[in-house]
Amino acid sequence: MRTFVAVDLPVELHDKIADIQSKFSDFKFKFVDSHIVHITMKFLGDIPDDKIPDISKALDSVKCEPFEAHVKGLGVFPKPKFAKVLWLGCDGNFDKLYDLINSSLSSFDFEHNIHRFSAHATLARVKYLPNKKKEEFLKLLEELADVDIGTMQVDAFKLKKSTLTPHGPVYETLHEVSLK
Repeated sequence: MRTFVAVDLPVELHDKIADIQSKFSDFKFKFVDSHIVHITMKFLGDIPDDKIPDISKALDSVKCEPFEAHVKGLGVFPKPKFAKVLWLGCDGNFDKLYDLINSSLSSFDFEHNIHRFSAHATLARVKYLPNKKKEEFLKLLEELADVDIGTMQVDAFKLKKSTLTPHGPVYETLHEVSLK
């Protein structure tokens, strides 16, 4: 099963996320449903079902205090003129949590991320952006660069299963770890 470790964004932010996404409705992007937008801490890939208990136990070893996070800033990967992912930024103790999650899973044979970890919530995937729309996109991106949608308390992370469907991914929580 396809799995990842994530921090969910709270329900209180979903409408604000949908509002930001709506500002890009003139573009043919593949938007993430605002109710399932999350911060991916680690993508694990396809995992055999029988490994889930061991992975869950390893994640239970993560010792990190809950922290406040600020969801703000809009950007793209890899760069504005060649955007592939539209994201919301997240400030907080995510780097420490990321390191602890990685460390807890070090005995497993997961691929290491080739990119430096950057806490973010994916809002949309940019499949195609015609040149005639780039200027409009870059202007909107600049206008929303400092958008601030609020704060959240990070007090848990989850091991999730992702099932890809024609209507988008469906996520199921397999295990939850409370921060303490």
